[in-house]
Amino acid sequence: MPTLSAPRRDPAPSRWQYRLARWKLSPLFRGFVRVGLPFCLTLGAGLWYFSDQDRRDAMNLMISDIRHEIETRPEFMVKVMAVDGAGPGVSEDIREIVPVDFPVSSFDLDLDEIRDTIDGLEAVREVAVRIKPGGVLQVNVTERIPVVLWRGPDGLELVDDEGVAIGPVAARAARPDLPLIAGEGANTEVTEALAVLAAAAPLKSRLRGLERLGARRWDVVLDRGQRIMLPTNGPVTALDRVIAMDAAQDMLARDIAAVDMRLPSRPTLRLNDQSLKELWRIKTVDTDQQ
Repeated sequence: MPTLSAPRRDPAPSRWQYRLARWKLSPLFRGFVRVGLPFCLTLGAGLWYFSDQDRRDAMNLMISDIRHEIETRPEFMVKVMAVDGAGPGVSEDIREIVPVDFPVSSFDLDLDEIRDTIDGLEAVREVAVRIKPGGVLQVNVTERIPVVLWRGPDGLELVDDEGVAIGPVAARAARPDLPLIAGEGANTEVTEALAVLAAAAPLKSRLRGLERLGARRWDVVLDRGQRIMLPTNGPVTALDRVIAMDAAQDMLARDIAAVDMRLPSRPTLRLNDQSLKELWRIKTVDTDQQ
């Protein structure tokens, strides 16, 4: 009898085998095998290794030592501080208020904090801070330049053109080169004060200073107790008129106490007590004779 041969196996893959083969060829699976699987294995090994507290402490100590070795290398050390643009007094103040003990690593310096600290000094207008090659902390300062002396509630103070009080002065004789202003609010009107002082240049030999009255207007104070009382508006113009009258009639050389220009359309002269008494005496004599 003829033998029956076994049925031939179909070489075609099954549906699931086909789908699995296609999935293995997909970019997602291949990317996971190349990247994702090694990453997960490495992450798992790292988490297992650092789950021990002693290992974590040892790693932190090693990182700290490496960082310290790098930060304290000679090329990163700052050894001195140089201050340029400041006078001896301001330079000394800067060195006192900057809390840095040299040598120090540049990584330990907060340049913004140092800049803000120096900028807080009254005498400093602008400041720039940087680290120069060679381990130098360079501080470039622009000082406030005093333009007037202000006699305020706290005594004599130096004031710049912006009205900022720079520092105290012991006596007027310490800065004879600066004009004197006084009174409430005088320091906030430095620009106007300088304009009045410039207009008063012909009276420089007799000028003692300016006084702010009522925080709204100026008096020009001269020697012999004389005053020129200026208006709130247009003080320079009013002062120019007084100087012109003085040039024409030698007015300020006479025995008057004040020239009142608060009403520019009606200048008023105030006599001294002795002159006023003499005037009244003359008027009385004239009346008796009549």
